[in-house]
Amino acid sequence: MARAVTTRHKTIATTAAWIVALLIFFPILYTIITSFKSEQEAIQGFSLIPSGTTESYAEVQAQSGYFHFFLNSVILSVGSTILALIIAIPAAWSMAFSPTKRTKDILMWMLSTKMMPAVAVLFPIYLIFRDSGLLDSRIGLMIMLMLINLPIVVWMLYTYFREIPGEILEAARMDGASLWGEIWHVLTPIAVPGIASTMLLNIILAWNEAFWTIRLTTTEAAPLTAFISSFSSPQGLFWAKLSAASTLAIAPILIMGWFSQKQLVRGLTFGAVK
Repeated sequence: MARAVTTRHKTIATTAAWIVALLIFFPILYTIITSFKSEQEAIQGFSLIPSGTTESYAEVQAQSGYFHFFLNSVILSVGSTILALIIAIPAAWSMAFSPTKRTKDILMWMLSTKMMPAVAVLFPIYLIFRDSGLLDSRIGLMIMLMLINLPIVVWMLYTYFREIPGEILEAARMDGASLWGEIWHVLTPIAVPGIASTMLLNIILAWNEAFWTIRLTTTEAAPLTAFISSFSSPQGLFWAKLSAASTLAIAPILIMGWFSQKQLVRGLTFGAVK
């Protein structure tokens, strides 16, 4: 029998959750506040009261083509997500419904690749991109973003597919469904909530990726992460402009995350509670 939770415990848990949430969100809030200060005000010290000036936004827009970087971020994040799903859905299907004795080992190996420092493979990856003509190209970055997020996509889809009764797929086979018909017409429609949350999370991860996007691009395929880094120069850090650029870069993904938070939570906790 489940233990009753008192009002006092609920209040303490809610208060602690709000404190943690505010601590996590505070750097973003302070970045937004700083973006509405002048450079002189930004370097004077800590202050939560902005002057309300928008000169930093005007200078950022004048110096850099925001919409060029924004369009690249959209193309790279959505394109890499589509590529990842094309590969991950059949892979997760095979692991969930036709497992072998090596399936768990493969899954653990895939997840272990996320623990490797990215800088350890920077030199060979850079040489491969240079020799293949993929430096500063959208297709090259889409492939790179797809590869670094593929283990997470496969793991999440594998978890969702494991919750689907195998009898449904067996019935489809008895009705004469082909392998791809089974995946496309039966499995995918059932797993739409899981696929949607996986897609949203992968878009967020690809949007925020900075290490590879800065090092494998210059101008043509540069996304918003490169847009932000362009305001760090040998002359120093321009805090107000840097904050304005950061706010412009994170605003789209913050808005998307806010409106899709229920879908994300539902997807991330799918199968966790029986």
